[in-house]
Parts: sequence; C-alpha cells; structure tokens
Amino acid sequence: MSEPANTSAAERRRILTGLRPSGPSHVGHYAGAFSQWLELQDEYESFFLLADYQVSDYADNLPWIRWGLWEVTLDWLGVGLDPDISHFVIESGVPEFAELTLHLSWFLGLGHLQRNPTLKAELADLEATTKSVPVAFFNYPVMQIANILLPLAHLVPVGDDQLPHIEMTRDVAIRFNRRFGDTFVVPEARIGAVPRLVGIDGKGKMGTSAGNAIFLKDSEDTLRAKVRSMFTDPKRLRATDPGTVEGNPVFMYHDAFNPNTDEVDDLKARYRTGRVGDVEVKDRLFDAMNALLAPIRDRREHWAARPDDVRDVLAAGTAATKRRGEALVEQVRTALSLDYLRDGPPPPPEGAP
Repeated sequence: MSEPANTSAAERRRILTGLRPSGPSHVGHYAGAFSQWLELQDEYESFFLLADYQVSDYADNLPWIRWGLWEVTLDWLGVGLDPDISHFVIESGVPEFAELTLHLSWFLGLGHLQRNPTLKAELADLEATTKSVPVAFFNYPVMQIANILLPLAHLVPVGDDQLPHIEMTRDVAIRFNRRFGDTFVVPEARIGAVPRLVGIDGKGKMGTSAGNAIFLKDSEDTLRAKVRSMFTDPKRLRATDPGTVEGNPVFMYHDAFNPNTDEVDDLKARYRTGRVGDVEVKDRLFDAMNALLAPIRDRREHWAARPDDVRDVLAAGTAATKRRGEALVEQVRTALSLDYLRDGPPPPPEGAP
C-alpha cells in the first residue's frame, strides 16, 4: 500500500520490535533478536520497545519491572544498539499506545484473540499459576498491535511463534484502512535465522527466571562455570564413546555463537566417533562465547557508570515516539469522528427519531 498521508517519502522505513523488561537479557535474546536488530538499525528507523505494560502479573511485579527495564536498556546499549539513530521507548511513557489500543479493540473479536496459538499457550500457563486471569491479559495482544501500528512500522522482527500475531496486526490495519482510508502501514514480519535456544540444562527454552540462562552481563568466570555445567549427551559415559550432536545443547550453542565453522565441523566429526571429550568441546565453546560477550560487558559497564546518560537515552526515544503517536492518534480520532468539538451540531443519522 502507499504511505499514509502523515508520512514523508523522504523518511526511512521503520521497524518496531522489543520485549518485556522482566529482567536482564540472555544469549538467547542476542541470538534470536538482538543480532538481527543490529543488522537492521542502519537501514531502518528503529523503535526498540520496553513493553512494561505487558509483563505478566504487572501489578504484583512493579519493583521487578523497574529493575528489569534498566537492565534491558543496559543490555541493548551493551550489544551496540545506537540511541543516536534509534529510539529506545518506554511503553508506559507513550499514553497514545493505550488510547490506540482502546480504539483498535473495537476492530478485533475476542474469539480471534482466543484462537491465537501463542496467546492460548500463555493463557494456559497463567491459569495454572493464578486463581483468576486479569482483563489486562486480553488487552495486551491488542496493545501489541497498537505498538506496531502507532510508529507506522513497515517491518517487525519476530520469532516464528509470533507470526499469528503479525497476521492479526495486518488484518486490523487492512480493515481499518479499507473503512477509513489509508491510516496505517500494513507491516511485514521478519523471522530470525537462529531458532530459540534451549537452556543450559537442556530441559526447555532459556528463561530469565528459569535458572538455565547465560546472561549478557555474566562475568568471564560465571560464563566459564555455566558452560562447564551444560547438559550434553546423557548416553555418553566416556570421551571415547560415540556421541550425538543433534539436539545436543553444547553443539546448538556452537552453531549459534562460534563463527569458526571449520572448528565446529571438526568437533562434531570427532564427537560422533568418540575422539573428543566434553571438556574440550565446552572449552572451545567458552572461548567463542567469551570473545562475543567481552566487548558487550565492557560497553554495558561504560553505560552503567553513566546513569544520567541512560536516562537521557530513554527520555529522548520515548519523547520522539510520543510526538509521532500524537499525530497518528489525532488522525485516528478524526477517522472515527471523535473530534466532537470541531464543528457545530451534526446532522442526524439516517433513521434517527
């Protein structure tokens, strides 16, 4: 579709992406998301969203959200996301997100939300841990749509589990545009090349609170200890036993983080034939991961020592997004005929008494 009327052809195309600030970021975030964002930030005007409204059990986790928001911001700065060319956005600092969520909620049925497979899985987890599901749980998928549409994002980098949500966003944008004229950009999804990483315990996906994550801020000693403790092939009792590479977390991490593909291929060949021990495989993995994380730690520590500068980054990105949101929401209000005070009494609609 053509650009909506409130954009300029001279502007860069835009991306919107982000995460819930529930704690520090781990290497799964880097492999699955941040590395892709780094590739895109020079090409696109980037909005990196700290989705604080969307943290589960929001009202019960406010101290964790405040801490997590700061930790994630430091992680983003550490990996090299550039606030001089991108926007770091606090969701709750842009009230237009909430207003647009309300407007868009009239264009999306509850049944449509309930059929979303990601939402169904999250609802099942929530019902298993709480006595009642808050209304806000059903608001947040609509707010995710508003997050994407408000900055008129062209591209949304996501994991494959979020594709149904992007399709839902596209559907809402198309239906709104068809009824009220070009207002929103219809976004496209971009899937990262690295699949979701399992935790170092091999028991499921890596999670901030699951005790199975390698964090971007982990020290060299902590990293070495975590890599040494990683789950491998449980059927392999001795270094001379043939081992399984497929599904082995250590080799999954090699594929994700070791750029020396010749070394990885050699380790795999020797592992399959019982010619290398787990210690050597893990030590090579530590070397590769430490080479990646050391400069991230250094940049992170640089910013952590300058909290006023970090606040300025967050304030500037949030303010820039709010300015864009004000213009977009005003256009939506006009489309919905909510500008009641602009003219005098309207004519009665057809069929009015």
